[in-house]
Amino acid sequence: MKKRLLCFALAVLLLPTILAIDVSVKEITKNNVMIIGLDQPTVFNLSVTNKAYGDQFLFYTFFGSDYEPKESISIPKDTTQNVAFKVYPRDDWKGRGITNFYYFIKANDNSEVKEQLTVNIIDLGDAFEIGAGDVNPESNSIEIYIKNKVNYNFENLSVTFKSAFFDLNQQIALAPYGKEVFTIQLEKEDYNKLLAGYYTMNSQVMYEDLKSEVDGKINFVEKNILTTSKRDYGWVINTQIIQKVNEGNTIESSQTILKKNIISRLFTTFSPEPTIVERQGLEVYYTWNQKINPGEAEEIVVKTNWLFPFLIIFFLILVVVLAKRSMNTSLAVHKRIGFVKAKGGEFALKVTLTLEAKRYVENIKLIDRLPPLVKMYERFGGEDPNKFDKSNNQLEWDFSRLDRGERRSVSYIVYSRVGILGKFALPPAVALFEKDGKIKEVESNKAFFLAQPRANSDFD
Repeated sequence: MKKRLLCFALAVLLLPTILAIDVSVKEITKNNVMIIGLDQPTVFNLSVTNKAYGDQFLFYTFFGSDYEPKESISIPKDTTQNVAFKVYPRDDWKGRGITNFYYFIKANDNSEVKEQLTVNIIDLGDAFEIGAGDVNPESNSIEIYIKNKVNYNFENLSVTFKSAFFDLNQQIALAPYGKEVFTIQLEKEDYNKLLAGYYTMNSQVMYEDLKSEVDGKINFVEKNILTTSKRDYGWVINTQIIQKVNEGNTIESSQTILKKNIISRLFTTFSPEPTIVERQGLEVYYTWNQKINPGEAEEIVVKTNWLFPFLIIFFLILVVVLAKRSMNTSLAVHKRIGFVKAKGGEFALKVTLTLEAKRYVENIKLIDRLPPLVKMYERFGGEDPNKFDKSNNQLEWDFSRLDRGERRSVSYIVYSRVGILGKFALPPAVALFEKDGKIKEVESNKAFFLAQPRANSDFD
């Protein structure tokens, strides 16, 4: 009897141990991530071996906002089975990075074990890396990429890239640790004024209803490209245009030197004005020091107007010709007039004609005509005229000869009983003479008088 009671007591004591949960759990997947704000669970693949008699097991945790499966899973004794344990993220979770949490496996007799899992909690933007190759001013294209840094499969991921060089929108899928590369054709006009250096490439990723910003960098490689072009046209007005274009991506220091001689510099204009002007002997050196930004051009315009020296030479030649002609004139006639105060108050003028021989001349006939509205006062200064044609109002004097340098003057007075105001003009006198057996003719100057309503007027 005592022996039976002892066996029963031992069975009661050992039964909970025999019936208690006894499982071995191994996590198959590693580096699991949980994306905050995304209504997608993190799946933990577990390999579970049942070492006891119970075969119904419930998996649960208090870590996430929810979990799956909700139902118990049947795992017979001495059997190993894979279990996909899903945990949903919590929107109110503040921590980020590697996190350990507990979950529980409960048998149908309510016995349970506590296990631990590790997950990397991130925001959506932390899952990606974007980058680009280098760009230089001679580039026609650039490669950019987006890389999935975590163990998460992104289906139907929308990506937008923006930079100083390009804009790009793409719809892609990224496997865990996957990478997508894009080749973009560049338009030089979009970046020809940018300086060398690092530029931010902004991107926006959108997955499900969650958006995030991710930034990368583009290295705009330093390149010095300064091109110079020259144009030269025109002969009378010569124009030189020197243009320098900065096709690189750095600020270029440019120096332009132009040489002119001391003659051409007098007729040359510059735009813009040179920075330095130096004279060395008969040469003058003009220097422009300029700073040219990327994508910009500087132009120097130099104009030499040879029309001015041509005009000067032309007038010099004209003066020489006229002087020579004057020197070659054998006889010169000068005419002048002066106001005369008449006793009766009439308007009266004294006309004086002077002959000046620059060479020996003979058989000289001096002819002068009276202007309209005036009459002759028949008193003459010097020699009397040889002929007076009243019908034509014409006077004539004859001289047999004049030696070189000899001068003869004659004068006469005209008057008018009608008052004359304003400018009064007398026609030129004419002299006919013989030189070396040839008859030649020469005219005097025209004479003018300004008549005013005063007796004592000025006269010329």
